[in-house]
Amino acid sequence: MKYARVSLAVPLYESTFTYSYDENAFPDPLYKRVSVDFNHRAMKGFVISTGDEKPEGNFEVKGIKRVYDDEPVINSELVRLAADMSYLYKNSIGQCLSLMVPNAKRDTEAAPFFEGGDFSPVSELTEEQKRVIAKYHEKRKEGRRLFYLYGVTGSGKSEVYLQIAEDVIRNGGQVLYMVPEITLSEQLSSNVKNRFKGRVQIMHSSLTPAQRLKSARLVQNGEVDIVIGARSAVFAPFRNLKLIIMDEEHESSYKAGNAPRYHARQLAQLRSRYNDAALIMGSATPSFECYKLMREGKITELDLTKRIGKGAFPSVKVVNTLGQKGNISSLLRAAMDAELEKGNGVILFLNRRGYSNTLTCNTCGEVIRCPNCSISLTYHKRTKHLECHTCGFKMPLPEVCPSCHSHDLGSSGFGTERIEEELKALYPFKVIRRLDRDTAENDREYVSETLKEFEKGEVNILLGTQMIAKGLNFPKATLVGVLNADQGLFLPDFRANERTFELLQQVSGRVGRYRDDGIVIIQTTQLSNPAIRAVELNDPEGFYQKEMSERRKIGYPPYSRLINIKVRSKSEEKAEMEANRIEEFLSPYFEGNVNIEAYPATSCLIEMANSYYRYHILLVIKDEAFAYALKVLDLFRSSYKAASSVQVEIDTDPLDLL
Repeated sequence: MKYARVSLAVPLYESTFTYSYDENAFPDPLYKRVSVDFNHRAMKGFVISTGDEKPEGNFEVKGIKRVYDDEPVINSELVRLAADMSYLYKNSIGQCLSLMVPNAKRDTEAAPFFEGGDFSPVSELTEEQKRVIAKYHEKRKEGRRLFYLYGVTGSGKSEVYLQIAEDVIRNGGQVLYMVPEITLSEQLSSNVKNRFKGRVQIMHSSLTPAQRLKSARLVQNGEVDIVIGARSAVFAPFRNLKLIIMDEEHESSYKAGNAPRYHARQLAQLRSRYNDAALIMGSATPSFECYKLMREGKITELDLTKRIGKGAFPSVKVVNTLGQKGNISSLLRAAMDAELEKGNGVILFLNRRGYSNTLTCNTCGEVIRCPNCSISLTYHKRTKHLECHTCGFKMPLPEVCPSCHSHDLGSSGFGTERIEEELKALYPFKVIRRLDRDTAENDREYVSETLKEFEKGEVNILLGTQMIAKGLNFPKATLVGVLNADQGLFLPDFRANERTFELLQQVSGRVGRYRDDGIVIIQTTQLSNPAIRAVELNDPEGFYQKEMSERRKIGYPPYSRLINIKVRSKSEEKAEMEANRIEEFLSPYFEGNVNIEAYPATSCLIEMANSYYRYHILLVIKDEAFAYALKVLDLFRSSYKAASSVQVEIDTDPLDLL
């Protein structure tokens, strides 16, 4: 009889348990999925170690019931990664491992896989690109692992990534190339396929579990040279990982929205360390965390300051919309007319989908709100529904006010659906396409076809949300119009300016990449806002320095780290009571510690979401006290028992406090 340590996806402090197995029945279950009895029910787990010795203690050791896999689905590195994730994000090792392996019963046809070909470069490098690649190789030989390709939009960052990747693959290494959203990486995917024409694997959460499992096995068996994927690709079981590329490092989509709330950047840094693999992050708008590390010399900075070819920075104009009639200003309308007349493409950006933001009773002032969340419902005209963009609740458009039964209901604000309607009235003979979650959901073909048609000039006006702001190249586009730059500026979040700057700078980068006649028009009521001024003046360094100075004064990230402890319950009273109990439990450990500020338990900014009332306790921690705070939270997890009707979640390094 032999014994196996099996990790289960249970929300317990200790999630790994010992089970016995017969070697004749199950010759080698290590790193495979198994079925075991846990608390009188069958559960699936992962075997993370095996041995001959029975554990000490007078208790029954149950046997493994079934082994699901013929080959291992994880490896020792992923077990190590799960342990580090458990320490950092405060979920069990079993929960972390369950993220890494899709819940498929068997292999099936893998995701797109491309064979054969050579490694010939696609273009002549600029002098800046050559200098950056030479600096990378020089610093890599000196033992540096962490690099940041800080390059303006259109400076050729992708070519630098691919040149370095070719070198790694020639020397027998494997490459992970991460992008923020796989649905909008069609241009990258086709470039890489054409470039390498060889063992390229696409890995992302939209694949079926069986496809993801098959893809992972190809990677683990060394049959894949380069993996392209979004956040979850960081778990690919590489055999010889030597390079990780993280494009658009600043993007919030690299942070998981559900527990375990990992950040792919942090896991990429861990895997870089495990494998002595280079990690090259890149963006035109680095996160403040990476910007600080670059300035401190902890990350090697690789600068690309010029656009390639005939590309030039666009002319940026800011329009004051205070008192403006209509959603498209006269200046933007005139610019659109001129560019469309020349046969050029126009991009309009508005980071709000739907037709209007709110539906209000003009008699009693009642705002129609979501019954499950403490936010207003958005009107979607095409479906004649009100929709909650937090929980997905939908209801038909009401004919009367639910409070006073008045028929005088009016909508306010505007989203992409309303702007599309206005554009079709203004330009009835132009081809207009809208790209947002409503049009793109469950239809990747529509997304890729729309982008291809706009790239070829078959679509005249492309209207969209932040889906169109990221890393896309449109040679025929000459004008970008930002319809409401104030979106997000008024959130009670210290990152509001940072997010606005990133989005405006990125969307501005969609024009002027191949020509010198790009124009950006930003509509706003906040002409003096630092983020908007920085984009107008093309002064990112000035923005970073000013904002970093403000963050230093208030002691917020990147000059500290945050841990947000969230409490949820369908009873507001129970949620509040549990949050207060947690505050009382933690207070003795943090009182008097000048490096940790524990804010009192309070309701979240969005007090109710998905029918749950939400409270939180926020910890602001200086770097030197972070390890201590994590140890206290280990003690909290192992000894604190929350009420059965309450859910408690720990979010390390949250990106928002909503």
